[in-house]
Amino acid sequence: MMRPFLLFVFFAICVPLGFAQPTANNSLDQQIKNKVASFKGHVSLYAKNLDTGQTYTLNGDERVRTASTIKIAVMVEAFARVAEGRAKWTDEVVLTKEKKYGGSGILYELSDGLRLTLRDAVNLMMLVSDNTATNLVLEILTTDAVNARMESLGLNQIKIMRKVGSGGESKAGKDPDNKRFGLGMATPREMVLLLDKLERGEVVSSAASKEMIDLMKREQGRYAIGRSLWDVPIASKYGALDRLRSSIGIIYSKKGKIAMAISCDDLAEVMWSVDNPAYLLMSELSAMLVTGLTS
Repeated sequence: MMRPFLLFVFFAICVPLGFAQPTANNSLDQQIKNKVASFKGHVSLYAKNLDTGQTYTLNGDERVRTASTIKIAVMVEAFARVAEGRAKWTDEVVLTKEKKYGGSGILYELSDGLRLTLRDAVNLMMLVSDNTATNLVLEILTTDAVNARMESLGLNQIKIMRKVGSGGESKAGKDPDNKRFGLGMATPREMVLLLDKLERGEVVSSAASKEMIDLMKREQGRYAIGRSLWDVPIASKYGALDRLRSSIGIIYSKKGKIAMAISCDDLAEVMWSVDNPAYLLMSELSAMLVTGLTS
């Protein structure tokens, strides 16, 4: 048994160095669980105060469907490829009728033959979650390369399975056990770890990490996390399917930077509205997490 004095020394030295992560208090846990209890759907979330290391989890290690939040991983691979000199931001992609895919975004509505740079396509993918732009980017990168990049960062549970819609299947996407995830899978914990690495400047380079965070700060629409915190900066990416809503981001509150990933799946009804109950829940949960992890 560790003697009291040695135990004191361990916590006095190791915790500030990050060897132990403090967890959230019981009050926050009760608030979250009370709010989730009446929700008609399955909730998985993980959050971390990036300044103190304090964390909160509710099913945070479950593998969940990502919907468009997997586009963060695609963005990372694009920045890495350019940094390595294996692609240029000025490389062209060409819009054709066959390459158009509906849903979110604007390229589906534009004329065939439109030429865009790789950087234009990445921006559209992140700012308005353009599905066609995502597929144009993946034609250059490939889904397997995106997954390999995540693995190199120690993120083995973040996987893109295919292009949006179909085609370009990754090795992970060919696994029958992964078909249920659709476009991509991840755990909330690993998504937050990716955000943490980006905020610390540890992805590709310090400059590239900052550029990626700045791009996420310009996402159009604040439907889920941070929805009620209109005057607080947020770097985010959200995703949606018929019965799924997902939101990932960093809330830059005055008391600390709180990274979080929230997934609401198995929703009771299909409701394509900014007032979808899952969006409203994630808004409330994010406010609770900011307060609970900074007090």
